Amino acid sequence: MRIPRIYHPESLANATQVQLSEDAANHVGRVLRMGEGQQIELFDGSNHIFPAQIVRADKKAISVQILDCQSANRESPLSIHLGQVISRGERMEFTIQKSVELGVSVITPLWSERCGVKLDGDRLAKKLQQWQKIAISACEQCGRNQIPLIRPLMKLADWCAEQDGSLKLNLHPRASYSIKTLPTPPAAGVRLLIGSEGGLSAEEIAQTAKLGFTDVLLGPRVLRTETAALSAITALQLTFGDLG
Repeated sequence: MRIPRIYHPESLANATQVQLSEDAANHVGRVLRMGEGQQIELFDGSNHIFPAQIVRADKKAISVQILDCQSANRESPLSIHLGQVISRGERMEFTIQKSVELGVSVITPLWSERCGVKLDGDRLAKKLQQWQKIAISACEQCGRNQIPLIRPLMKLADWCAEQDGSLKLNLHPRASYSIKTLPTPPAAGVRLLIGSEGGLSAEEIAQTAKLGFTDVLLGPRVLRTETAALSAITALQLTFGDLG
């Protein structure tokens, strides 16, 4: 049986025994039905793993003893910041999950002119919490030991105007550049913009050009927003990162 990987929200650097969070305890105890003496692997987002053994398990809590601390850096050398205009239904959740598995470092949900999703107040706060949990779950599954940040919702123009020294890319079906012909990204990595189902407006495309974005082409076919994001991330990792 594969040893389950569990995220712990607090530093484990100097810990010898800890109590799992409520969500983790529910998963380990009720879903996996694990008990005293069985082993799990904890990680706290520090690029380390912590083999642990369950020492107490009841209906309310699970406590584990930390057995070791091991460095386990599985991050890509290419930092990718995904700016994803919010998509409908489960597409956003799918994009976040798979982007994390492919090595994205930061994800910022965006609002644009053609965004058909309306989120505000409590609904938005709950969505952000849900998206962060999806990112954590994806790390548990794929072996990453550093949790990508899900940033608060931003207007597309504000996100595009941010300056962090990265190579700014915008997928465009009529672009002249392909990912293979791009220059090597700087140390700050890549800032990748993916529009909504309806694409960006002409004004937004013009604005991205003024703010230093390079239009890139993935191929001759028009891709759905979730397909475009994952295809672009995969191509970037193959060309400049750690895939292949």
